[in-house]
Amino acid sequence: MAEPLLALEGVTAGHGEAVVLHDISLTVAPGEAVALLGRNGTGKTTLITTVMGAGPRLRAGSLRFAGRDIARLPSERRAALGLGWVPQERNIFRSLTVEENLTAVARPGPWTLKRVMGLFPRLEERRRNLGSALSGGEQQMLAMGRALMLNPRLVLLDEPLEGLAPVIVQGLLAAIRSMVREEGLAAVIVEQHARLVLPITDRAVILERGRIIHAGGSEALLAAPEVAERHLGLSHS
Repeated sequence: MAEPLLALEGVTAGHGEAVVLHDISLTVAPGEAVALLGRNGTGKTTLITTVMGAGPRLRAGSLRFAGRDIARLPSERRAALGLGWVPQERNIFRSLTVEENLTAVARPGPWTLKRVMGLFPRLEERRRNLGSALSGGEQQMLAMGRALMLNPRLVLLDEPLEGLAPVIVQGLLAAIRSMVREEGLAAVIVEQHARLVLPITDRAVILERGRIIHAGGSEALLAAPEVAERHLGLSHS
């Protein structure tokens, strides 16, 4: 069996004295897409930022990426190894143009400026506009494009669809589907709207109070609405 690309074992982490994650064990295989689900405040963002080394303190457990222990590496070293991250805040350079945002972080690899513009045609149209002049949906496209320009092996998407108009959501879903289904990029996708991401992911993990309380195939979760209702508050309709 192939070695997991990302492997967490017994991870306990938090902020300051507060423990948010408890004994989390999770793997992501090369090319696999995992939906990370749960109600607000269950630890999903903390899990993502723990993987990236962007704030939470790892108190126990191991964290490996591509076979390497990354628990003590700074976030920029983790990115250099192939971890991409699109945070909720997007973190684009508002004083740079779209094109400058993308080229400023570029690393060699298959994802080039032309290819990213092809995935997000709206960015091509807005390539000379400043980041501060973009709509929320355009900023999200740019944040995703920036992550791709780093040519990651796995990308962490934290609430990529939050607060966006339905037409923008559908466009972003199509782009994510292309990334994980056609390009074979591994991904962990945090999302409140489970029904949107389950069809484009392989597995689903549900967190509750910082613990994994469900893990299984995405199709199986879609076919078991009572599980989603119990853990996520979703109705059968």
